[in-house]
Amino acid sequence: MNKGEELQKLLDLLEEKIMCLRVAKVTETDALAIFKVEKQIQEAEAERDLIKQEIDNQNTSTASCDLYHALLKLGYRQQVLSFKKFLKAQSIKAFLIQGLPDYGQRWLLNRLITQHIRYGTTGKMIRVQLDRIGRRRDISALWRELAGRVGLVGKQHTPSEIVERVYGWWQTQNVILVFHDVDCMPQEYLQELIQDFWLPLANQAREVISETQNYQLLMFLVDYEGRVGTQNNLFVEKLEPTWEPKIPIKLPSITQFCDRTLTNWIETIEMEFDTLPLVEAINDTEDELVREILDNSENGIPELAMSEICHLCGCNWYEEKDRWLKY
Repeated sequence: MNKGEELQKLLDLLEEKIMCLRVAKVTETDALAIFKVEKQIQEAEAERDLIKQEIDNQNTSTASCDLYHALLKLGYRQQVLSFKKFLKAQSIKAFLIQGLPDYGQRWLLNRLITQHIRYGTTGKMIRVQLDRIGRRRDISALWRELAGRVGLVGKQHTPSEIVERVYGWWQTQNVILVFHDVDCMPQEYLQELIQDFWLPLANQAREVISETQNYQLLMFLVDYEGRVGTQNNLFVEKLEPTWEPKIPIKLPSITQFCDRTLTNWIETIEMEFDTLPLVEAINDTEDELVREILDNSENGIPELAMSEICHLCGCNWYEEKDRWLKY
């Protein structure tokens, strides 16, 4: 018997107990005895309400989990395929995730880390929010922020010292670096981040990598405005024989979800997630559902489409994604 069944059985017993107490109250004539029965009814009803709330929470959690796993199958095919291709080539890599606002860059980042990186949710994770520091005129603000994130405090630390700290971690565990809002940085700052931090780190790690070294060293640059990808001299897009891990990889730009993408997704989840309210809402045709999603997401803007899907499933995308997105 699972927890849900146990809770339901307990709820049924409490309902039966409350009914018996109410019958006893009706037949009782002694005032003190009536008072005691009323207290017992109140206590039983309070316990019943708690059990009902726990059942509701469990049902909500299960539905949210199902919806999350269903959405992980929606779109981003080109980006995932490119990522997996490069991932097989080396354990040391830097990636640019790019797209226009509301295209789900952070959603894709979390999807890649949780689904496609071995032990991606373990090891050392360093996250830097560049929207706060990217527009400052002094790049030392970036180095101070990054140094603090890797545990180097006090005096101003050099990029070389930061490299040594990250390199030391990588000897014993996965290391994933995430730079959010790289679109906020001047181009020269991004070039310095790559030249003075990533290239020395990748070169040093590559010198000692062996067949027995299975730890991943990955850096993600996340562009929320679609600006950085135009700097083609900094990135590669295809896996060529001449590619080296020190050269960051530009994943394909995120595009809108088209009707074919949504139709294929609905056909998939009909088989795997048949209890979702979205699936239950499908009547004679999927075309109407696809058109509804597109009409309410400015023709398939990814986050707006996922928000509409959540709405059709009776939940709030903005609340859910706060629970779903960890990185």
